[in-house]
Amino acid sequence: MPKHICIIGNGIAGITAARHIRKLSDHKITVISAESKYFYSRTALMYVYMGHMKLEHTQPYENWFWDKNRIELIQNQVESIDFKANKIHLKDNESISYDELVLATGSKPNIFGWPGQHLAGVQGLYSIQDLEKMESTTKNIKSAVIVGGGLIGVEMAEMLISRKIKVTFLARESNFWDNVLPMEEGRLTEREIKKHGVDLRLNTEITEIVDDENGNVKAVKTKQDETILTEFVGLTVGVSPNITFLKNTDLEVNRGILVDENLRTNLKNVYAIGDCVEHRTPPDGRRNIEQIWYTGKIMGETLAKTLTGNISKYEPGIFYNSAKFFDIEYSVYGNINPKLMEGEDSFYWENKEGNKCLRINYATDNQVITGIHAFGIRLRQSVCIAWIRDKKRLDEVLVEIEKANFNPEFTKNYFKEIK
Repeated sequence: MPKHICIIGNGIAGITAARHIRKLSDHKITVISAESKYFYSRTALMYVYMGHMKLEHTQPYENWFWDKNRIELIQNQVESIDFKANKIHLKDNESISYDELVLATGSKPNIFGWPGQHLAGVQGLYSIQDLEKMESTTKNIKSAVIVGGGLIGVEMAEMLISRKIKVTFLARESNFWDNVLPMEEGRLTEREIKKHGVDLRLNTEITEIVDDENGNVKAVKTKQDETILTEFVGLTVGVSPNITFLKNTDLEVNRGILVDENLRTNLKNVYAIGDCVEHRTPPDGRRNIEQIWYTGKIMGETLAKTLTGNISKYEPGIFYNSAKFFDIEYSVYGNINPKLMEGEDSFYWENKEGNKCLRINYATDNQVITGIHAFGIRLRQSVCIAWIRDKKRLDEVLVEIEKANFNPEFTKNYFKEIK
């Protein structure tokens, strides 16, 4: 018998769930999002700002796709959920009843209570609304400060630099993104950021964002008692699960919405997927919160099976991720920690220009590889994942390393030098 499945959130996790539920069933599907009516690629927002594409180019599906597949889209704000009555309360006193509820509420930018953080010209970058705000706020400005390292900070720096805005980039770490990158990769990334004209300052924290007395940002103050004049402050100190409106309800939450291996919450007809999730028992080798595009996609596919009668376990497989630091593409497969773990060693190669590197971590007792880092070298994902899955030894990988070359016809081959 068809059910009414409501999905709150139209990011990659929620929309993947909706698409796969439709493939597998005749259930009624409703997707609710306050941000936008249509699903779009969040990682492409920076390219819209830089003029490389228009916002409509970030939508992977035509607008008619949703009607054709009988997926109802509602653009509205969820104010509260009555879990006992199976009812979602929306803005303007509207409400929707459901049989099964999927929470895919995503992330929100972190804010740490700095004085002045709510001034005009101070913001994060996560949503379409953030992009529109940044478009307006940075028009005709000359200087900007970015607070916080990591990927979002680098993306924002590249966006601002593309418009000839002077960027001062403040990170409290002594090594860039040092909760993720080993020292060598951090130093390489620092060189790349500075090469593009960014004033990157490590070991620097702000204490206050200064008002111009008209409600606009004028400067930031640091723990070193320095005042940096600026017309814009980008807050890029990470993201956290977007669950504020779910606290103090019957739903069990911690840092995120707590789920079991089948993505079920403590409430029998309520599930959670994507960035808002915290796993009670994470899969082997994985963190309890992983805010990554492909894990959201896998969660959506997995939950669709469960909701259509085939109860399935969330299995993300071997970790991988990729990103870009200005001109340097970065990819990671398996486990690469900032510091070597006990019983682990590392092979590291870097080119003489200092803008490309390869790291392979391996167990010291048997040389079985545990993780791969590549900066500026494109590797075949399937090959790298297979090496880790099949427990290949370091010497075996180095013998056949050219198998991982992604585009041998068009890029310089460094593998002879690496060997």
